[in-house]
Amino acid sequence: MNTGTTFPRITLFQNSHTDEAVGLILHIQNVESQVGISIEDQPELLDIHGKFIANGGGFWVALDSDEHVVGTIALQIVTAKVAVLKKFFVSAAWRGAGKGCASRLYDALIAHARLKGIETILLDTPSVSTRSHEFYRRQGFRQIAASELPVTYAYPDRDSLLFRFDIGSGQKR
Repeated sequence: MNTGTTFPRITLFQNSHTDEAVGLILHIQNVESQVGISIEDQPELLDIHGKFIANGGGFWVALDSDEHVVGTIALQIVTAKVAVLKKFFVSAAWRGAGKGCASRLYDALIAHARLKGIETILLDTPSVSTRSHEFYRRQGFRQIAASELPVTYAYPDRDSLLFRFDIGSGQKR
């Protein structure tokens, strides 16, 4: 049955998405990327609403036609003008040009950041995640040193690279 809905469908996180979202994130981190990050290293996954949504940030999931989580992305507000992009993961079957999953998740995050008046988005990503680095650079992120971070925030450092995107700087998007 065609309902006119385009998949994956991007929606705000609901508690019913917890098991699938956390399972997807841990699988990509530890099986695919082999970075060794446990659930204990990222307690925010045990309280997604409290850590991302309650203070004005957000957490979105991409759902396939069977309503299974195939992607995640989160915005964690740090200050009135600075936020951190977190938990950006897409299932292997939904990756790549033409699939629309990563770009649609990212677009939802950017639209929300603009609505909230966020001017700068930061992110950390393991150095082994080269495919994601390419995506971030295409979106206008630039790699920075830790000393260039405008705020400090906790992240599990797995030989991580840091990136910055200034929304109003005329960069892409």
